[in-house]
Amino acid sequence: VFKKHGAYNPNKIFGVTTLDIVRANTFVAELKGLDPARVNVPVIGGHAGKTIIPLISQCTPKVDFPQDQLTTLTGRIQEAGTEVVKAKAGAGSATLSMAYAGARFVFSLVDAMNGKEGVVECSFVKSQETECAYFSTPLLLGKKGIEKNLGIGKVSSFEEKMIAEAIPELKASIKKGEDFVKTMK
Repeated sequence: VFKKHGAYNPNKIFGVTTLDIVRANTFVAELKGLDPARVNVPVIGGHAGKTIIPLISQCTPKVDFPQDQLTTLTGRIQEAGTEVVKAKAGAGSATLSMAYAGARFVFSLVDAMNGKEGVVECSFVKSQETECAYFSTPLLLGKKGIEKNLGIGKVSSFEEKMIAEAIPELKASIKKGEDFVKTMK
């Protein structure tokens, strides 16, 4: 849409996926008895089901889980939105969590725009990190938007497999979005 109107700047277009990070941080903190405000799990990929890839191997502070618990935890992070809708018996979604995640992302953007250094948030952006045209990764934010895409980094074999499984679904979703925009009036 921005391209159609000659206003496209890939350094300033963000698909906010912070809700997945907030959930990952909360779930890891609960399992490890930590303060969720002090936990940071990068979440890469996309923002739906198996395209949500929590990089628990990169969590700060460092945490370890047995494989069965890691698999369950990852599935819970990926399906957390559905969990909330079911808990509300279809009468709503995670509005407060979404508001918190949106505010967190905006505060990070404002901090970076105001010159704070070292501000990092994950976001779904134009990317060359994978074969997908868009992919969420940690981004160093600056005064003009994305200062640097920090990439995927070192991942476990479990995470590597999740990335490979997510790519076809992400590519199909991206194509669907691009095709939709092409046919818009």
